[in-house]
Amino acid sequence: MALPACAARALGPPLQPEREAPARTTCPRRHSRVEAELAASRPGSVAASVRAGPPRGVSRGFNSQPLLDEPLKASSSLAGAARAPLFALLARGRRRRMHDLRRRWDLGSLCRALLTRGLAALGHSLKHVLGAIFSKIFGPLASVGNMDEKSNKLLLALVMLFLFAVIVLQYVCPGTECQLLRLQAFSSPMPDPYRSEDESSARFVPRYNFSRGDLLRKVDFDIKGDDLIVFLHIQKTGGTTFGRHLVRNIQLEQPCECRVGQKKCTCHRPGKRETWLFSRFSTGWSCGLHADWTELTSCVPAVVDSKRDARLRPSRNFHYITILRDPVSRYLSEWRHVQRGATWKASLHVCDGRPPTSEELPSCYTGDDWSGCPLKEFMDCPYNLANNRQVRMLSDLTLVGCYNLSVMPEKQRNKVLLESAKSNLKHMAFFGLTEFQRKTQYLFEKTFNMNFISPFTQYNTTRASSVEINEEIQKRIEGLNFLDMELYSYAKDLFLQRYQFMRQKEHQEARRKRQEQRKFLKGRFLQTHFQSQSQGQSQNPSQNPSQTPNLNASQNVTQNLIPNLIQNLTQSSGQNPSPKENWESQKQSPGQEQSDGSTSNGTHDYIGSVEKWR
Repeated sequence: MALPACAARALGPPLQPEREAPARTTCPRRHSRVEAELAASRPGSVAASVRAGPPRGVSRGFNSQPLLDEPLKASSSLAGAARAPLFALLARGRRRRMHDLRRRWDLGSLCRALLTRGLAALGHSLKHVLGAIFSKIFGPLASVGNMDEKSNKLLLALVMLFLFAVIVLQYVCPGTECQLLRLQAFSSPMPDPYRSEDESSARFVPRYNFSRGDLLRKVDFDIKGDDLIVFLHIQKTGGTTFGRHLVRNIQLEQPCECRVGQKKCTCHRPGKRETWLFSRFSTGWSCGLHADWTELTSCVPAVVDSKRDARLRPSRNFHYITILRDPVSRYLSEWRHVQRGATWKASLHVCDGRPPTSEELPSCYTGDDWSGCPLKEFMDCPYNLANNRQVRMLSDLTLVGCYNLSVMPEKQRNKVLLESAKSNLKHMAFFGLTEFQRKTQYLFEKTFNMNFISPFTQYNTTRASSVEINEEIQKRIEGLNFLDMELYSYAKDLFLQRYQFMRQKEHQEARRKRQEQRKFLKGRFLQTHFQSQSQGQSQNPSQNPSQTPNLNASQNVTQNLIPNLIQNLTQSSGQNPSPKENWESQKQSPGQEQSDGSTSNGTHDYIGSVEKWR
């Protein structure tokens, strides 16, 4: 339909395609960027300064182009500028920096895309590897049907069963003492109790002859009474770990109260505001830092009963305990501790009512501490208290004139100190060895009849073990600690003999109980068997007269045998009756026992006797 001439003149010339502009035959959005770049390359065009499409509302069809009228050009340039990028309106330098940032952002996007695809490829390959492994493992089980589906279902079932078993075990055995939670119980047999922590056989050849009283250590410790455990803490023997076990790891009626951030714990007796333990973590260093035997024996009674009148003080039993260690390892550990700045200046060294003078006990260093000292300098000091420390702290120093070396010759002094240390160690209520943690725990539990909550841990790697020394230095350390070497050999022999003695005693007691149980069950079975036979014969009177004498004879033998069995059973079980059997015997009258025995048959009575024994 043709327009009127006036309308054609008003609208201007018809729309024509722009010169050198390619006709659009595809999707307009795909080539918008190309057209914008071509328009920007032509001088004098609107898109040279603003790279944008036609204004909103103008058709971008096949033959579309900007109108040639000036108002339409102005409106087109304004609309395009509104949609232009920000860096097109900035200065040239800032535009270049923005372009660099954009290129960097594109590089980061590329790196993220590569990382994502790499992880996806890795996961895909891992999935194939796991699938191959599962197909190899569960291949024979998937002979019928889909192999992958069956293996996946079987694997899921096994995992669910394992998780269910773990949840049940945690609910049934929440503590650390449950044997089922120890993986070693499933993978290896029960370890030999006579094997030591260093995997060497504990069945050694004893060097010393000890009496039964020296080996049997059974302390009647009454925590509700007035008895007191005193811990003699020797430096670098593992006493800190053992002291923490005493206040945090013992099953007590009233456990120690340990607050977070405080080293000391409150260990009161049940129903009393009085401590049962004298140690670093319960009462602190009340008698001085690392007080020795001489200080503790004179200080502890006065400290504990200082607030009471001397006439009202109870007769207490002081049970001394301590821990020993291999002298070479202990010496090297103390040297490393001194290197880090330890001095133990707060130690009092009180002996015979007074501390030693500076002439009797000179110092090995002149500064505030001895930090950073080499091992040779540590060994060269003749006044170093690390030499033979264990013998000095366990002996009675009043026998040799305390720290005055001029009282007696050195050889005689060393002999007296060693014999005193051995005697005190042997008569102590308990002592343990750092190298045998489990045996230390066992002997303490048997001595004081107190059980620990969790087992002790044997640490074979320490600061002393990290020090590498040659044979010459080791020989010199052993020479400087020759008294400690002899004391440790004596203590180790006594310790292992006590352990073997207690284990053998425990096995003998268990064997005796099993024999008594078998004897009891055998006698009970014979008794019920004869009673059932006599009852069966009395209920069958139709017998030949010729068999009557034999029946009477068998009844007489049975009647004579039953009292003898009952008498033997009473004598064997009366030696060590259990509290449960005494209570049941008092609860049940003799008449009831006879009536029950006469009304029940042999099998019923035998089962009842077994349940009663259990």
